Amino acid sequence: MEIIESTCVPLPIENIDTDQIIPARFLKATTREGFGENLFRDWRFHSDNTPKKDFVLNNPIYKGRILVAGKNFGCGSSREHAAWALKDYGFDVVISSFFADIFKNNALNNSVLPVVVSQSFLDKLLTLVQENPQTVVRVDLPAETVSVLGTDLLETFEINPYKKLCLIKGYDDIDYLLSLKPEIEKFEASR
Repeated sequence: MEIIESTCVPLPIENIDTDQIIPARFLKATTREGFGENLFRDWRFHSDNTPKKDFVLNNPIYKGRILVAGKNFGCGSSREHAAWALKDYGFDVVISSFFADIFKNNALNNSVLPVVVSQSFLDKLLTLVQENPQTVVRVDLPAETVSVLGTDLLETFEINPYKKLCLIKGYDDIDYLLSLKPEIEKFEASR
């Protein structure tokens, strides 16, 4: 993941907790596949499994690889399944003005980029996306910028350099260590 240009799904709700992202009753699996179908399950579906027409993920005009969410996204329990569900559904980026720390780390460890922007930038972005679902957002990980194509709306964001490298290279922690194997072997031979 280096640069993502995509339309967005707006979810202007604050304090979205991990139990809303993926309800606890769906945490029985130990592999990452299949969680996307239950992403925001209780908000997306009635108890008889029919879609709720007024929920944004059920609205075909909104789609894309970027979720734009309200402040304090991913609060609540520390379940890694929340990041799995977002990734399995097709989101590569979540933009918010604040993320819970544990969720943020879980997202980064599962190739979902949590982009922290100012509240004013977030408000403008949500308005643009809701007014025009074809709005395209560009997230440039190497430059650490997020911008709206065709406008002058741009903001920088910060990311841990190690996690940035892992996202760009497609590494998990083990892949990163394996990428250092020649240096490790050289060090080991010198001892």
